[in-house]
Amino acid sequence: MGLKILYDELKKFATVKVVAPLEEKSTTGHSLTLHKPLRLIQMENKDFYGVNGSPADCIFLGLKQVMKYEPDLVISGINRGANLGQDIYYSGTVSAAREACMIGIPSYAVSLDVEFKSRKTEKQLNFKTAAKMAAKIIKEYQKKKFPKFTMLNINVPDLPLSKIKGIVPARQGFRHYSGAVVRRVDHRGKDYYWVGGQYSGFEKEHDTDCARVDEGFVSITPLKLDATDMGFLEEMKRENG
Repeated sequence: MGLKILYDELKKFATVKVVAPLEEKSTTGHSLTLHKPLRLIQMENKDFYGVNGSPADCIFLGLKQVMKYEPDLVISGINRGANLGQDIYYSGTVSAAREACMIGIPSYAVSLDVEFKSRKTEKQLNFKTAAKMAAKIIKEYQKKKFPKFTMLNINVPDLPLSKIKGIVPARQGFRHYSGAVVRRVDHRGKDYYWVGGQYSGFEKEHDTDCARVDEGFVSITPLKLDATDMGFLEEMKRENG
């Protein structure tokens, strides 16, 4: 639903093509499908295409098979659930934007901070808020040249538009999970497992994406492909003489 709402918002000022997985791909991370063939299916709405693969696969097929020219930018989302802190490493939504970034196309990941235990229906979630905030940010940044191999990660509180406090740049924070593994037994007496555990809060640092979204702001975090710890690298070089 978030994807369709974002499409409708972006269509107001841009030409939009949608290439998305046919199945749920949350927490699939950054993967490409190399061990089986992929299918690209055009939907009833001719701007929409479905792929039986990963979000990153969708970028490849979208650029190489759907588009007749390189797009000005790529927007991934709207994800049902935040991609804050280290969640970006698991996120299929972020991975699609990252794949476009690797190719050299300005890219954005957009996520709605839905409560983990929320029982809201899709229609009760504030996807329209996220779409309008994403469109606003895209318009503001469309003439700004992104640094090479840098993308923007946008997270929007699940609030009505009137309750959003603003849009703020923020650094990546850190979220805590219980890390529990639940073991159960199937009807044949064999064990099976659920991994992941429960979300239990974030590091209480004011200027992070986690904190700012919790306060009611839309966070924008520039993410680099280069994950090198430069400070530690320099220390290692000094130690090696």
